Amino acid sequence: MKKVTVYSTPTCPYCTMAKDYLSDNKIEFIEKDVAADEKARAEMTEKSNQMGVPVITVDDEVVVGFDKEKLAKLLDIK
Repeated sequence: MKKVTVYSTPTCPYCTMAKDYLSDNKIEFIEKDVAADEKARAEMTEKSNQMGVPVITVDDEVVVGFDKEKLAKLLDIK
């Protein structure tokens, strides 16, 4: 099983869409709120080299933004 982490903020509409997409496809994920969690924010910027959300990691792959096609490919979603 792939390890999926979503770095997001509560006010980000694309973050919500990404989390809904993962949930709808029964993909388990860890959510990290980078607005409230300084450690998560540092982790996200280290992985993605930027401050925009969402940043989604699938194992060692980093997806910046809600890139449905890339997520589908990485998670084998039909």
